[in-house]
Amino acid sequence: MRKLNIANLDTPIKKLEKLSDQLGKNIFVKRDDFTGIEVSGNKVRKLEYIIAYALDNGYETIITTGAVQSNHARATAAVCAMMDLECHLVLRGEVKEYEGNLFQDDMLGANVNIIPPSASREEAMEELKQKLEAQQKKVLTIPVGASNAIGSYGYINCYNEIIKQEVEMGIHFDSINLAIGSGGTYAGLWYANEEADIRKKIIGYSVDQIAEVFKEDVMKIVNDLEDTNHHFDSITINDSYIGLGYGQATDEELAFYMDVAKNEGIILDPVYTGKAFKGLVTEIKNGNYDDQENILFIHTGGQQGYTKEMRERIKGVLRKNDRS
Repeated sequence: MRKLNIANLDTPIKKLEKLSDQLGKNIFVKRDDFTGIEVSGNKVRKLEYIIAYALDNGYETIITTGAVQSNHARATAAVCAMMDLECHLVLRGEVKEYEGNLFQDDMLGANVNIIPPSASREEAMEELKQKLEAQQKKVLTIPVGASNAIGSYGYINCYNEIIKQEVEMGIHFDSINLAIGSGGTYAGLWYANEEADIRKKIIGYSVDQIAEVFKEDVMKIVNDLEDTNHHFDSITINDSYIGLGYGQATDEELAFYMDVAKNEGIILDPVYTGKAFKGLVTEIKNGNYDDQENILFIHTGGQQGYTKEMRERIKGVLRKNDRS
């Protein structure tokens, strides 16, 4: 399938030396937060395929959705600006500050539509699509997180990239670990692993839904990729680290993110990678990775998650630590 060449690939894999020594495991991070600036993170890998499909099939208008500070929405706005496509974003939530991804959405020329937290994103997108089609525009809707069969090719490609890097590094990763928030990234990695018959463990850490919800999403995407009977028993999604919910963090979690930054020079985001990486470290400490030696975590980006509200929280944690 054709793809655009927008992301800075291949993204590097780095070993976390201090944490590896501390945990007695070889912990590596694939820096998919290095894919770009406006398009940073995992979303651009998926959009390279979806927007290529849109261009090849004559679509001139794109609609997608996410939360008010959605990384995917911002990346879509950036790619649409590059490719001269009209972009409409349906963003659900409350606007507390005009900052981060929301600010960049406007700067990149997207048409931003804010809907209430209780509203249906899918219904809002369909209503907008009908309105735009009435204006004789050919409209493609992209699901939240660009998580569909076409988008998952981005992480089929990423899996193959990892296999190539293993050869270059002279190493074999026992597992690939990642945050899961809509299913497309996980689906691509899982499918590629099955097709390669290498049988690595692909372990997802949920940031907002119970494991069964995401398993159903992954199964649907894989079945859309290939209408073949698959055995889905190896899908592994851990939903024990959702915490307070999507985009929310406890003081303990924030302190963990700051500790990783201070010791390893890597900033995890508070919505996706932070929760997932804390889950991974906790599971290792609990002995659930005892059969593994080389463990890979994919940093899928998202530093814009440090909103003004979150930064104020962190300032409070730092002050509390200074007083203790």
